Amino acid sequence: MIKLFVPGRLCLFGEHTDWAGHYRTMNADVAPGAAIVTGIEQGISAEVEKSTIFEVQSVAQEIDAQWQDFACRMDEFELKRIAKSGSFFCYCAGVASYMLEWYKVGGVRIKITGMSLPMKSGLSSSAAICVLVARAFNLLYNLNLNTLGEMNIAYLGELRTSSRCGRLDQACAFGVKPNLMKFDGDEIEVQTLNVKKELRWVFADLGGEKNTVRILRDLNKAYPFASNEMEEREHAALGELNLKIVERAITYMAEGRVEELGKLMTEAEELFDSHVAPMSPQELAAPKLHEVLSDPNIQPWIWGGKGVGSHGDGSVQFLTRNAESQQLLLDYLIGKGMKAYPLTINPVHTVRRAIIPVAGFGTRLYPSTRAMKKDFFPIPCPDGMVRPVILILLEELVQSGIEEICLVLGSEEERQLYADFFERPLSAEHLDKLNKESREYENRILDIGKRLRYVYQREKRGFGHAVYQAVGFARNEPVLLMLGDTLYRSLTNKPCALQLIEEYEKYNRLIVGLYPVELSDVSHFGIMTGVWEDKEETILNVSTVYEKPKASYAEEFLSVRNQKGIKEYCSIFGQYILTPEVFEQLAADIQAADEEQSPREIELTSALESVRSRIGMMGIRFHGERYDMGNPAALVETVNKFSQPLNN
Repeated sequence: MIKLFVPGRLCLFGEHTDWAGHYRTMNADVAPGAAIVTGIEQGISAEVEKSTIFEVQSVAQEIDAQWQDFACRMDEFELKRIAKSGSFFCYCAGVASYMLEWYKVGGVRIKITGMSLPMKSGLSSSAAICVLVARAFNLLYNLNLNTLGEMNIAYLGELRTSSRCGRLDQACAFGVKPNLMKFDGDEIEVQTLNVKKELRWVFADLGGEKNTVRILRDLNKAYPFASNEMEEREHAALGELNLKIVERAITYMAEGRVEELGKLMTEAEELFDSHVAPMSPQELAAPKLHEVLSDPNIQPWIWGGKGVGSHGDGSVQFLTRNAESQQLLLDYLIGKGMKAYPLTINPVHTVRRAIIPVAGFGTRLYPSTRAMKKDFFPIPCPDGMVRPVILILLEELVQSGIEEICLVLGSEEERQLYADFFERPLSAEHLDKLNKESREYENRILDIGKRLRYVYQREKRGFGHAVYQAVGFARNEPVLLMLGDTLYRSLTNKPCALQLIEEYEKYNRLIVGLYPVELSDVSHFGIMTGVWEDKEETILNVSTVYEKPKASYAEEFLSVRNQKGIKEYCSIFGQYILTPEVFEQLAADIQAADEEQSPREIELTSALESVRSRIGMMGIRFHGERYDMGNPAALVETVNKFSQPLNN
């Protein structure tokens, strides 16, 4: 059994541009569509499992009293008939019929356990149930669809009903975070957006009447070719003028300019009223919407507001000034008889801390490690300097904006090694022998020393146990983890660690770097499999993490196919951004081992897999190279390659 949650969605900017952008297939002068869409906190929770038939049940108290459980055979014609019936189950059946037709799957039992999503309020409850069904089939039958694939199937399934949903409705598949969606003819692109400051919305069902079918019919008259000035104004509003508004909104969100974002919402509504609403005056005059938007009582609580979805007297949304204003507005709208809901989009925590475990003895590099820890081994660098491994790693972190770095050591005695190197200035005698450039570099080393913190792994209980020693240092925030016996070199002007941080800020979930390896080498690494989220095959939605598998197992179960259909094997690159959930899982694993009095090691990979199974995990292919130095052969190769300039 798998537990799922799919939220509703709220279109913040760019309504109607999904279908408008589709007309580029007929008229190249139509501008591409662009919309900023986010999942909301309300949604549908369910438990799903395989079945011999297709079943939808509910134990959710929020479901309408008229609900009746539903079941039918996994028969293509029966499912298509139900899809056209107009019942609530038509959406489920539409998606199930598509899955059966194209993937030849078996049945699914869906038990809805919670329904906090309001129905028929412009928040795409129908799209949410379609995504839920598509995701259930995908996960239960290992179809290896990425999120965009689930979204497209949910859209095509809903089209098998009498509904004429927009192509942005299924954006709820991407979760509760803002995404930019681009619509260029038949092509759809989705990009997760950065949010710098907390954004607090309130949206509400106006309780009015609107005819979405009529709105869409009236607005579509202007496409694919405008025949008069009014239709040209609609093209401009849903085309080039919308693109400018969306571009500004992305900037305001990324830079934390909340007041300007709110005012932009009001500006977008004014553009809609002047350029689009005249095409459907009976439906888009929207007296209730404009009465609420202009209500003087709410102005002190908001930065701006606008309509939702197809507009009309359906729903309204506001960007509020703070948490208190959000609650005051909620109470006020509910007091006016509306169904109102909060939406808070939190900024992604900037990753400010990093951990490097260096507690290992370096058995494979014995006897050199009798005299020198392996992270102090000297490495010739392309600039002519010879740096110890640990300094190369620390410089990369500093260049990536990391403020504090925790070294996990084996004992308090080891700390003196790092203090001597990073905290004790050179003697005047030695300093005088250095050239000007080296004397300046000495200050950089001492500056790095100010960022260092230390914890100790007094019991050797595995890599996960070593990482857990830094739980207090992490302070319940995301933290970057870097291996201490691996070097990294970027092929761009951004260090590998910075590439990882920037991707984390897009997805706000557990994320690891990945690196392609040959099948013959998989037994040396943690291996990930999943599906690519992007055309460039750089972002992997991870479905399994497996520690050091046998080649035969990896070939059968852990490969990732590229665009040419060739199997690839993705190892963990050696850099991770761990979320608080990982430390919680490590704590549970340590406690379980203690209670069992088990000598087993606490592995990080198993903790990652547990967190992935609950909340997901992303893998990022770096623009960079990885150099291992954990054994003699790898060390020789690293010294030879790392010293060479990239253009060689």
